[in-house]
Amino acid sequence: MHQWSALSLAILTAMPCFAASQEYPAKPIRLLVPYPAGGSFDIFARVIAQKLSIAFERQIVVDNRGGASGIIAAELVARAAPDGYTLLFGGAGTLSIQPAMSATLPYDAVKDYAPVSMVATAPHILVVHPALPVKNVQDLIALAKAKPGALNYASGGSGGPPHLAAEQFRFMSGTDIVHVPYNGGAQATTATVGGQVQIYFSSMASALPLIKEGRLRGLGVTSAQRTAAAPEFPTIAEAGVPGYELLTWFAVVAPASTPKPVITRLNGEIVKAVENADTRKRFLDLATDPASSTPEALGAFIRSEISKWSKLIKSAGIKGE
Repeated sequence: MHQWSALSLAILTAMPCFAASQEYPAKPIRLLVPYPAGGSFDIFARVIAQKLSIAFERQIVVDNRGGASGIIAAELVARAAPDGYTLLFGGAGTLSIQPAMSATLPYDAVKDYAPVSMVATAPHILVVHPALPVKNVQDLIALAKAKPGALNYASGGSGGPPHLAAEQFRFMSGTDIVHVPYNGGAQATTATVGGQVQIYFSSMASALPLIKEGRLRGLGVTSAQRTAAAPEFPTIAEAGVPGYELLTWFAVVAPASTPKPVITRLNGEIVKAVENADTRKRFLDLATDPASSTPEALGAFIRSEISKWSKLIKSAGIKGE
């Protein structure tokens, strides 16, 4: 008798969770973007939100919560009810670089979230001022080794992906190049075009038009494979620094303890949205590669990224701003 009572209790306890996932979503979903409107995170989040709104027949509200390098939005989602109605459109900064840089974040990138799916990845591109007498990555390494400390590289601020990309390049190529931080990517790009600095690891979207105009020279992309957005550029790994890789990436996560059936439903619809022909074209037009994943693969990727950046940040003595 007692066995059956215990079993009945277990079934009844599980029923609300099952019912909630069957009805999900029963109301609008809020997708928090950790940066202001108009940037790449906002654009990609709105593309996915539009597809999910159609699939779920519910409004997906994009909520831009910029500030504190994305920490504000990330903490809001970490503290939200784990019911699938508050999601984070996070990425490299909020979910791997910040956690690797700071031990005092108000959220834990591994414990406080349930991974849902990767959405897209974007390499940076190593560009140089056209007056620099180098045609490829090996030329650049040779010049930097011949003149230690003479070449400068720009970044949009300490601890951002362009800074980490250059530091990883410096470490793996054994070169001595000097960091010149600027206040944002636009200023770093302007400084490189103007010749105040010679080297910059730029976003693809910013660099490609300037490369076409001959105002910058592209040497290689930071991804492990060539990017579909600009396949003519070799990877830095194949061009002279084996094993080199850095990606900016975009992904959806939910609060930890969100019911598994809800995560499965969300994942299925996000994967469909990413694989949609319109989505793929929109992403590739913005020099970004569409990329979906299972929740488990995203979780493993986030852990590996935090580990990778923790090692580099510690060995290079990088401090956030």
